[in-house]
Amino acid sequence: MVNYVTKKSNKLMPSKAMKKIAHLDNKRIYKEAAKNPIKFWEKLATDGLQWEKKWTKAYEQKLPYFKWFKGGKINFSKNCLDRHLENQPDKLALVWIPEPTKEKPVKLTYRQLHEKVCKFANVLRKNKIKKGDVISIYLPMVPEALIAMLACTRIGAIHSVVFSAFSSDALKARIQDGKAKILITADGYYRRGEKEDLLTKAKQAIKSTTVKKVIVVSRLKKKLPSPKSKFLDFNKELESAEPTCEPEIMNSEDPLFILYTSGTTGKPKGVIHDTGGYATQAYWTAKWNFNLRDDDVMWCTADVGWVTGHTYAFYGPLLNGATTLIYEGSPDFPDTGRWWKIIQDNKVTVFYTAPTAIRMLQKCDPKIIKKHNLKSLRILGTVGEPIDRDAWMWYFKKVGGSRCPVIDTWWQTETGGTLINALPGIGPFIPTVSGISFPGTKHIIVDEKGKQIKKPNVTGNLVQVPPLAPGMLHGVWKNPKKYKETYWKRFKKYYDTSDGAFLTKGGLIRITGRTDDVMKVAGHRMTTAELENAINDHPRINETAVVPVPHKVKGEVPVAFVILKGKKDATKINPEQLEKEVKKLTDQKIGPTSRPAKVFIVPALPKTRSGKIMRRILKALLIDEEPKGLSTLLNPKSVEEIKGIIKSSQ
Repeated sequence: MVNYVTKKSNKLMPSKAMKKIAHLDNKRIYKEAAKNPIKFWEKLATDGLQWEKKWTKAYEQKLPYFKWFKGGKINFSKNCLDRHLENQPDKLALVWIPEPTKEKPVKLTYRQLHEKVCKFANVLRKNKIKKGDVISIYLPMVPEALIAMLACTRIGAIHSVVFSAFSSDALKARIQDGKAKILITADGYYRRGEKEDLLTKAKQAIKSTTVKKVIVVSRLKKKLPSPKSKFLDFNKELESAEPTCEPEIMNSEDPLFILYTSGTTGKPKGVIHDTGGYATQAYWTAKWNFNLRDDDVMWCTADVGWVTGHTYAFYGPLLNGATTLIYEGSPDFPDTGRWWKIIQDNKVTVFYTAPTAIRMLQKCDPKIIKKHNLKSLRILGTVGEPIDRDAWMWYFKKVGGSRCPVIDTWWQTETGGTLINALPGIGPFIPTVSGISFPGTKHIIVDEKGKQIKKPNVTGNLVQVPPLAPGMLHGVWKNPKKYKETYWKRFKKYYDTSDGAFLTKGGLIRITGRTDDVMKVAGHRMTTAELENAINDHPRINETAVVPVPHKVKGEVPVAFVILKGKKDATKINPEQLEKEVKKLTDQKIGPTSRPAKVFIVPALPKTRSGKIMRRILKALLIDEEPKGLSTLLNPKSVEEIKGIIKSSQ
């Protein structure tokens, strides 16, 4: 039975939406998977994908390394495109919404997308790209990003997508590490009505690198730089290319792509994902998490520069033969109704976004959302960080009309696809609780010595128990030492997620956040997420970030940065009174140990474009250090604003 949550408590209730959601035969699927996870994934790989040759061994492991579908042969682009051409060649594969409202959307059928991918694959081959070569892609959310990525997978090249808001230095570091031969970029894109320049950053980044050619998407109609032999026009190259391209048959364990972690602390890690295992996990997690059918229109709002954009904005929907929608710009341009209008106009059925975006839109005029028809929605999802109860309930009621399940997903760049959440048709769906491990995988919570914690409500380290999920990373590019130290050093026989979690009384997993976001106050361990959730229960507070700072007696004490719900509140509220109320609230919710030493009211929190709050920057400001890694921020101006607020309080 599908379960949903009532308004006033966590008490579960049946939903009328039950009839619209396909069954996975309740919990039988989990039992079947747990009996023999290798056999289970083997069946899924057979049922979900088109293989050129079956594997000789489904799973092989010698930790910290492992292989899935060893000896199997496959081509990724064929599974995303070619196999759908027989039955639905004219079905929409991609809908692209530009930010400027006067521009028309671009719609590509599977047949049209297939032809463009084949053409661009031939462009790459003409430029001497072969199997195993690395291609850097520095593109915004435009159709050419998907075309370029799939073209790489067609000929066996390894794509390395770099987030378009990253600096030239960040791009250069990733090009150098991968030794990319070609850079695919754009002259720019639109963001909140402004033209963002990419080409200048790209030109700076390629100096003294292995890049021989730069292929440029003309989004802003800028003139290409010289020499013409090095800078090529994407669409002109596409026009003159042959429309058919024989796909390169790959080994299952061949690298499909590299995706670098944000690199905000130290050198970025190039996470390697293979072909067959990643394809299997992307197909089935998209299908089951979002009850994905071939008549669905799925909108994952993540940028392709992040793994969420890879797996659920592009690959997952296409592997399933569905339609994927992508949007170039900001959720609040030209107004805060933009997302709702896109859902209404395109009859989006599956919507997947971040809690940060939900909280931002939650603050806006409620009349705006009521103006739009969102009845096409069947499934809602959240990703990126733990979601608080208030945002969950607003999302469930206001966006989903109290009829759509909210799939709160936990996963990482390293896992390739979602791994902990509730499934539609099974549930239960409880605010702030992700759920249980995806069928065929197992996660447990351990203490610092690696001993399993079975008691409820005891926070520990979240680890994955082998056999590892097929979509898991297969190493760090050119850095095996980093791979071993980061993911296998602490617990040896378990994959270390570096996330904290605890079990609820019902045996569900609740994620508390990164284990490096754990504070130790007077000998008591607590997570920043736990304290943030408590503070967010204050009726006037919309969002909170908590960071620990050193204390001579207690070791560490928490400091809270809060954003108020309405603009009017900022002028009416007394900061000292709010601080007293917050301290009282945390005393009630958690205990006196959790009481913040200071509460700062701020207009904005420093965040990456993927919505992650950069707590290390807040901590640097508090201890009077110069914050680093500001190039990854969506709103770098917030840092100076917060610095001023801290100084004025001293």
